[in-house]
Amino acid sequence: MKTKRHFPRMAAMALLGLATVTAWAQTWPTKPVRIVVGFSAGGPTDVVARAFAELASRALGQPVIVDNKPGANTILAAEAVASAPADGHTLLMAATNHTMIPALYSARVKFDAVRSFAPICTLAVSPTVLVTGPSMTAKNLSTFMQQVREAPGKRSYGTPGTGSSGHFATEQFLRMTGLAMNHIPYKGAAQVVTDVMGGQLDSSFATLGSVLPQVQAGKLTALAVASPRRSALLPGVPTFAEAGVKGYVADAWYGLLAPAGTPVAVLQALEKVAGQFTEQSATVAKLQSLGMEPQHSCREAFGADMDRDAKAYSKLAAELNLKAE
Repeated sequence: MKTKRHFPRMAAMALLGLATVTAWAQTWPTKPVRIVVGFSAGGPTDVVARAFAELASRALGQPVIVDNKPGANTILAAEAVASAPADGHTLLMAATNHTMIPALYSARVKFDAVRSFAPICTLAVSPTVLVTGPSMTAKNLSTFMQQVREAPGKRSYGTPGTGSSGHFATEQFLRMTGLAMNHIPYKGAAQVVTDVMGGQLDSSFATLGSVLPQVQAGKLTALAVASPRRSALLPGVPTFAEAGVKGYVADAWYGLLAPAGTPVAVLQALEKVAGQFTEQSATVAKLQSLGMEPQHSCREAFGADMDRDAKAYSKLAAELNLKAE
């Protein structure tokens, strides 16, 4: 009897919830939408954000503005979005390093890098590629691994810094293969590329976009790409799996997040716009010119990937005793 007495109230609440979702779909956005980027203007995350904002402005009928908020390894930007109203008017254009925040700054951040956000969709991906310069004679991954194995801890790899995506990607590779190399951290990717080309560094696990022009010009040798399949931008370069290292993948993704609790109807609307973005030929051309390719992984799938990556990076950081507090 108790269940029967409460059934009309439960039905009414369900209808109210449905009506609320429908209302959101009909009225949002009611003002300009802000996409916060944790990097300065001109970088790959910013470029993806601005390209998406241009299309989204037309699709949503409201201005979509990119707000660059660099600092503290993107923590400032993520914190601003995590604490913003969950009304769909403030979004975060995140990148792979977002899921590294728990690994490096667990005692500092005031948000959960996964659960404080509602995943929308990834928009682009840039595979990690292993490149060498004149100090290495290897022309394929097998020979490279042999040369590293013959001089344990002496061959060098450069990264944009300790705890960077390049650092994590390399250490994952070394652990999978049982190899040992000397890590040389820099304060940015540009000098790493310069020193690999000059022979001061032996190698780098770099995002494809940061080394594509040099590879195409023959100044760097690309040995393998850390993607499930070959890149259309370097069709002659095998994947790590094809070259003998099964299961090694280290793509750098760029994706859109909203504050946790953002209405489902808003997330669905943004997912639709994201789909339009990745399907446009102009988007494909723009991204490929930067060493990226469109990617469309949304909602639950995107969230599951983020959760998996955050746990994997935290485990690796603990093994390496990495902290950037």
